[in-house]
Amino acid sequence: MPRALLLLLCVLALVAAACGDDDSDQPASTAPAETASESSAECPDVDQPAPGEDGGAKRPSAKLDPDKKYHLILDTSCGEIDILLDQGTSPRTAASVAGLARSGFYDGTVFHRIVPDFVIQGGDPTGSGMGGPGYSTRDKPPADATYLKGTVAMAKTEAEPAGTSGSQFYIVTGADAGLPPDYALLGKVVGGLEVAEEIGRLGDPASGGAGTPLKPVVIEKASVRGD
Repeated sequence: MPRALLLLLCVLALVAAACGDDDSDQPASTAPAETASESSAECPDVDQPAPGEDGGAKRPSAKLDPDKKYHLILDTSCGEIDILLDQGTSPRTAASVAGLARSGFYDGTVFHRIVPDFVIQGGDPTGSGMGGPGYSTRDKPPADATYLKGTVAMAKTEAEPAGTSGSQFYIVTGADAGLPPDYALLGKVVGGLEVAEEIGRLGDPASGGAGTPLKPVVIEKASVRGD
């Protein structure tokens, strides 16, 4: 990717979150910066993993059974997050992310972007916000798609068409991210939302939309469970 994946297209209401030039619209922007130890007693200190290689992943060919429910389980250094995949709305995206998880692609990666009261973003093997699997899929979201707390969707660059996905995803931790329906819907957090919220408190408010983490949060293992 030529530049970091951003969640926003610099829409007027959320210019700060997308572009990072002015964080006046961020709910946490007036709060004093927390230290890592103050912000989370539940997230232990862990080492920053070494960056992985960009690209090189094989595009998954297997489809998910539409008659089954699939869960993406993220075992993070802060606890477990259970995401129910939405293969009905986003069949290509869900199958791709499930395939990447089964291959170990997400293991040892970090949440590289944490914007308090907005989103936590991960899935980049390089940890820089610029990496991906080396391929993309597309599931255009419905026109009435909303990105409320617990929604999990895919990040993309401003130049990419609506619904384009690589490997980077984000979990909404604010009440309503206020995003346009441009981001493929991966699913919804059905367990461990408090863990996602705890991670969401580990972003430096002073960094604005860049969402610089106060300390590493690692996805130790990503797995898929089919009901």
